[in-house]
Amino acid sequence: MAEMKDVSHVVEIPVDEEHEQKKLVCVVDTISAIQHHPLMEISQSPGHLLLLKLWQREEDIFGRRIAAKESSMDSIRRELFQLCCFFFVFHGFFFTSLFTSSKEEEHHTCKKWWIPCVLSLSTSLVFVFLVQVKLCRYWKVWKKLQSERNDSRALTRCIQQLRMKGATFDLSEEPQTGRRMKSSSVEIKWKSLTWFSQNLISICLVCFAGLVLPPAKFILCSF
Repeated sequence: MAEMKDVSHVVEIPVDEEHEQKKLVCVVDTISAIQHHPLMEISQSPGHLLLLKLWQREEDIFGRRIAAKESSMDSIRRELFQLCCFFFVFHGFFFTSLFTSSKEEEHHTCKKWWIPCVLSLSTSLVFVFLVQVKLCRYWKVWKKLQSERNDSRALTRCIQQLRMKGATFDLSEEPQTGRRMKSSSVEIKWKSLTWFSQNLISICLVCFAGLVLPPAKFILCSF
C-alpha cells in the first residue's frame, strides 16, 4: 500500500508596510497639529491662559448685565402700558359722569363747566408725569444696554482672536470699548427727531388731554 502523506499548505499574507507607514505618519501629524494648536499654545502660556480666563469671566458678567437690563426694560414697558390703560379708563369714567350730571342738572352744570375740566386736566397731567418718569428711566436703561452690548461684542472679538492666534496674540491688546468705537465712527444724529420719538407717548397723552376739554364743555352746556 502506498503511504499517503498529509501535506499542509501554509499561506502567508504579506503585511502592507507602506500602508502602515502612512498610518504612522498620519498619527504623528495629528499629534503635531494638536501640539501646535492655538488652544494648546494658550494652555502652555501662563499669560495667555490667564488673559483668556479673565476675558471669559468678564464676558459672562456682561451677559448677566445685559439679561438684567433687558428684564428691567420689559418691566418698564408693562408699567407704561398699565399707566396708559388707566389714563384712558379715567377719561371713560370722566365722560360718563359728565353725561350723567348734565342730564340730572340741566341749568347749573354749564356755569361750573371749568371745575370738571380742571379736574380732568390736573389728573391727566399726573398721568403724563408718571409716564414721562417711566420713559426717562426706560431710555436711560436702553442707553446702558447698548453700551453693554457694544462692549460685549468687542470683548467677544478679542476672545476669538486670542483663540485663533494662540501664543502669537499680543497681550497688550485691549478690547475696543463702545465709546472708542462710537468716537471712531461718523454718525448723523437728528436730536429733535430722536427726542420726539422717545417722548411720543407723553406727547400723545398731552394732546389727548387737551382735546378732551372742548367736548367736556360741550356735553355740560348742550344738554
